[in-house]
Amino acid sequence: MNRTAILAPLALLAVAASAPDPRQVHDAAIVLDTHFDTPANLGRPGWSIMDRHSRADTGDQVDYPRMVEGGIDGGFFAIFTAQGPRTPQGDQEARDAALVRAVQIRDMVSRHSDVFRLVTTSAEARAAVAAGKRFVFMSMENGYPFEGDLSLMRAFQRLGVTMMSPVHFKNDDLADSATDKPEWNGLSPKGREFVAEANRLGILIDLSHASDDVLRQTVALSKAPVILSHSGVRAMFDHPRNVTDADLRALAAKGGVIQINAFDGYMIAQPKIPEREAALQALMAKLSPRATMTEADRAAFVAGRKAIDARWPVPRATFDDVMKHLIHAIEVAGIDHVGISGDFDGGGGVEGFDDITAFPKITAALLARGYSADDVAKVWGGNALRVLDAAQRLGDPAARVAIPATS
Repeated sequence: MNRTAILAPLALLAVAASAPDPRQVHDAAIVLDTHFDTPANLGRPGWSIMDRHSRADTGDQVDYPRMVEGGIDGGFFAIFTAQGPRTPQGDQEARDAALVRAVQIRDMVSRHSDVFRLVTTSAEARAAVAAGKRFVFMSMENGYPFEGDLSLMRAFQRLGVTMMSPVHFKNDDLADSATDKPEWNGLSPKGREFVAEANRLGILIDLSHASDDVLRQTVALSKAPVILSHSGVRAMFDHPRNVTDADLRALAAKGGVIQINAFDGYMIAQPKIPEREAALQALMAKLSPRATMTEADRAAFVAGRKAIDARWPVPRATFDDVMKHLIHAIEVAGIDHVGISGDFDGGGGVEGFDDITAFPKITAALLARGYSADDVAKVWGGNALRVLDAAQRLGDPAARVAIPATS
C-alpha cells in the first residue's frame, strides 16, 4: 500500500476530530428568537409556559421545557394586536388589549422568576444567561395600540417594550402593510413621527410586515439601524412579505438585521384551493378567543385543521427551504446582518422545523456548510443584540427608563 493510501484515512480522522461539536457550539452561543407569538397563549385557561406542550396535539410550539431542550436562552415575546377599526374606540380597545398582554408577560416572568428574567438590554440578557435563567424581551407587533397617541410609546417602553413595528397585515394610521393596497405610499406623516419617537426612546424599529416603501423610507429616515424580526427573501420566493436583494443590501448598509422565518406561505408557492380556503374560514369562525379557549377547544381546532389538510393538501415548506432563505440572506447581506426567527406560535413551522426543539439543526447545518462557531453565534443572537444596542445607544439618554421590577 502506498503512503498516500495510508495517510488519507488518517487525515480524514484528524479533520473529524478537530471539527466542532454542533451542540457545544449551540450551547456556547446566546440563542434567541426575535418573534415569539407565545404571549397569546398566556390567557388560555389552564395553560402554563412551564408545561411541555405538543405541536401535534394543540399546535403549541414554545414552552420552558422545550426552550431547555432546544438550547434557547430567550427571545422577544410579542404583544400582537390584530388590526381593527381605525377609530378612537378601536384605538382605545387596541391600547387596552396591548396593556393586558404586557401585564400577562410580566406576570409570567414574575410567577416563574426562578427560571425567567425580564430584560431590556443585551447586558441584562447576558447576565440572565450567566445566572442560569431564560431572558424575556418584550416587543410590539403592529402600531395599532399607539397609532392614536404616540405618547403611548413611552408608556409601553416603561413596561419593558424594547422593539416595535408600525404595521401588520392591514394598513394603519402609521404605514402601509406589505399585504395591503398602498394607501400612504410608505409611511404616513404620523408614521414619520413614529420613526423619530422610536429613535428618541431608543426603541428598535421592526419592519416585518411593512411594505417595501415603508422599509426604504424608514432606512433612510431612521438614525438607528432597523430589524426585520421574522421575514424571508424574495429571491427564493416572490412574496410581498419577503425582501428584495437590493433592500437587504440597504438594510445591511444601515447596520440592520433580517431574521429569517419559517412560515410555509412565505417559503414556497402554495396553490389556492377555493374549497380549502372556505373550510379554513369556517373553522376559524368557530374558533374561541384565546382568552377563553380550553385545551379541548385547542385540540379540536388542531384536529379540524388536520382534516382540512388531509382533504385538500398543499405542499409544505421544509427545513431545507428555510436554509435556502438563510444562506441567501447571508450571502447578500453578510454574516453580520442575518438571524433566525421561526415565527412560532404565530403560524410558523415547516416540515422538519416545527418547534423550538429543532433550533440545534440550524447550528449543525451552518457548521456543515463551513461557517465558524463565531458566525453561528452572530446568527443566533449576536447580530440581534448588537442592533438593539445600537438603537438604544443612539437614543436620547434622558428618555431611557428603568423597568419596574417583576418580582
